[in-house]
Amino acid sequence: MAPPASARPAPPPPTSSGTPEDSGRTGLDAASVRRGFFEHVRYSRGKNPETATPHDRFMALSLAVRDRLTDRWVKTARTYYEQDVKRAYYLSAEYLLGRALGNNLLNLNMYESAAAAMQEVGVDLTQLLEMEPDAGLGNGGLGRLAACFMDSLATLGYPGMGYGIRYEFGIFSQDLVEGHQVERADEWLKFGNPWEIVRPEKAVPVRFFGRVEHHQGPDGRPVARWVGGKTVIGVPYDTPVAGYGNNTVNTLRLWQARASAEFDLLLFNAGDYERSVVEKNDSEVISKVLYPNDAFQAGKELRLKQQYFFVACSIADIVRRYLKNHSDFREFSRKAAIQLNDTHPAIGVAELMRVLVDEKHLLWDEAWSITQETFGYTNHTLLAEAMERWPVSLFERLLPRHLEIIFEINQRFMRQVQIRYPFDVEKQQRMSLVEEGPEKKIRMAHLAVVGSHSVNGVAALHTDLLRRDVLPDFAQMYPERFNNKTNGVTPRRWLAWCNPRLSKLITSRIGEGWATDLDQLTKLEAHADDPAFRQAFREVKHANKVDLAQHVRDLRWVQLNPNAIFDVQIKRLHEYKRQLLDAIHIVALWMKARRDPSSVVHPRAFLFGAKAAPGYHLAKLTIRLINGIAEVVNSDAGTTGLQVVFVPNYRVSLAERIIPAADVSEQISTAGWEASGTGNMKLMLNGALTLGTLDGANVEIRDAVGDENFFLFGLTADEVIARKKAGYRPRDVYESNTELREALDLIRSGFFSPEDRNLFQPLVDSLLEEDRYLVLADFAAYMAKQEEVVRAYQDQESWAKKCIINVARAGIFSSDRTIKQYAEEIWHVQQTKVE
Repeated sequence: MAPPASARPAPPPPTSSGTPEDSGRTGLDAASVRRGFFEHVRYSRGKNPETATPHDRFMALSLAVRDRLTDRWVKTARTYYEQDVKRAYYLSAEYLLGRALGNNLLNLNMYESAAAAMQEVGVDLTQLLEMEPDAGLGNGGLGRLAACFMDSLATLGYPGMGYGIRYEFGIFSQDLVEGHQVERADEWLKFGNPWEIVRPEKAVPVRFFGRVEHHQGPDGRPVARWVGGKTVIGVPYDTPVAGYGNNTVNTLRLWQARASAEFDLLLFNAGDYERSVVEKNDSEVISKVLYPNDAFQAGKELRLKQQYFFVACSIADIVRRYLKNHSDFREFSRKAAIQLNDTHPAIGVAELMRVLVDEKHLLWDEAWSITQETFGYTNHTLLAEAMERWPVSLFERLLPRHLEIIFEINQRFMRQVQIRYPFDVEKQQRMSLVEEGPEKKIRMAHLAVVGSHSVNGVAALHTDLLRRDVLPDFAQMYPERFNNKTNGVTPRRWLAWCNPRLSKLITSRIGEGWATDLDQLTKLEAHADDPAFRQAFREVKHANKVDLAQHVRDLRWVQLNPNAIFDVQIKRLHEYKRQLLDAIHIVALWMKARRDPSSVVHPRAFLFGAKAAPGYHLAKLTIRLINGIAEVVNSDAGTTGLQVVFVPNYRVSLAERIIPAADVSEQISTAGWEASGTGNMKLMLNGALTLGTLDGANVEIRDAVGDENFFLFGLTADEVIARKKAGYRPRDVYESNTELREALDLIRSGFFSPEDRNLFQPLVDSLLEEDRYLVLADFAAYMAKQEEVVRAYQDQESWAKKCIINVARAGIFSSDRTIKQYAEEIWHVQQTKVE
């Protein structure tokens, strides 16, 4: 729940408050907001104020806020068009936006006036804010990064636009039933979305299947025509993305799939009711769910359909927009920069070539030059399974023309490779866009690299590993293409909005400018030795912990002790992120406390939030284990001082509650596996101290704050590789460490799963037989560092100073910095002021 308006610092006001005449639809004062609210209660919801439901009130206020965005939105689009500016187009399968009402109130500098307006009509604004569902458009860091980037693009005034899919259900909603994760549909659109505007006039037809016809054109050149098959319509829904304290409102355009012929009346009249709507159902499933299970052939086909669908719609839209001001394509790459957010939109390389060659009749070499100059590719993973590869047989059936184009790209590219490395056949095979084997596959990451002028990683270590281990052949051939752009987070949502108490304290010492220039936080370091400031900082943290404890009690019926150390691990559930290491440590800690209550130095509360992929058995078992541990430990909290909570259905709005209250930020992935991470940055920005490995952006966080303000443990990425090469034997570690052995034996015994004594056997077996992510190898170092954390927490003056230094040095992790680097070094787009 958002704190009262008085606790929220005011951002700098926009350069204007709306149109010159400032009608009731654009004014930002309380009276104008109240008038707009009542107008929408009546004319948009069809209600009297007395009969309006809480949801009616939420919709009415949201629509009133959207009115105030719309004038700026229209002006922004007109400014970009009239100045014919170069635009950055961000193609992403995910946008983890969270809630929009509060964020828009903040960015428009109208939270105070909206709160006052609602109070005058007897409505609690904080209750309305809680009614909004999180937009179900993403899963994890990839989508949250995209959302932060959209915020930064608008705040910095860069002409930018996001493209994605309007998932009807998105990622699943997570329930816990007897400790097990149970997935249910996330019906985030069930009651409508007040922020989006549908644009049916800009719908795009998208072809699947069919065949390719080849013939000679009038000039004797070969011409390819993709014909037949099935057509799906992509309908765009636009969401405004407001800049903070300015007049820029950019667009997030999401595509929904609809059938080209929704209803067959002849079949219906003949009594065949099911077949009369089969095409509608087959088409619309494309935009139903984020990441359908691809363990089956139908799931693979649907995923590739999703990717091509939104990419084809987006490129058609980009080309349409470009041709409004241009009659040929000579300027295309100087007016459009397209960024591929991981490999999901990589088919865009082949699609732009198809449009330019087949539809616009450019010569291949000219089209290829334009394509390479237009695209940039961001790699987000070091996981081999996440580097998408699609069967050639699937491509041949679903996208036959694109397969031809990819083969042609590969043939020309391989000629270059053969000229450069004529005697290295293995290198040629490694670099090919086509993976040979019993089933030939298209390597989408290779397509993205070859078709782009820039390839970037998302943290310094990640980029080094990308060059050295993941794509070394390409880095050797195209060293100038590879660069690093360390991820960042928007300080608007992740400090100004989610932590108003800390924001107000910061502003009281250094002013308001930090919200758009996060480097100004360095001024806080001068206050780190001020006892009064440290005390105020501790009071803010404690108040946030009290709020979170109340929320957890409402959710899970567990009363957290706000005086405990809040140790937080909130992220997607994956073995490499090592939630299991944290869980085993808690078991060992509990066993020690049971044997010797005097070993309990300070109460500790361990908070987890995570979703496991529906088909990921070991990840789901880990969730069940954590909940089993919680049930036992929480019943014994009076003796051991330990508490464990797994908060269900982790999402952006829940992160906004947890992060401000965290004392310890668990960033414990196996070194060399995490690309970057952004949760580590959000927690650091809100004054949590990192307990982590040298992985992803942890490396840069430690460099920024200093070793004395970071709790480092574990093997490095190179040591992980060396340990495995030397013949890592996890069972030897198990046998040699008593605490570890006793904890694993207790887990294996069924103590935490009395209903099924063998439930956790697969988890323990995975550790003892392989331990791919070196959980056991890092266990002793992790236990020792956890003890150091507790000792450090005892000195509250020193702890507060460490926390303040973390906040003060977080400026480098602003997504504003990241976006500025993309804009200047990859996209070459200019900031454009909207009057």
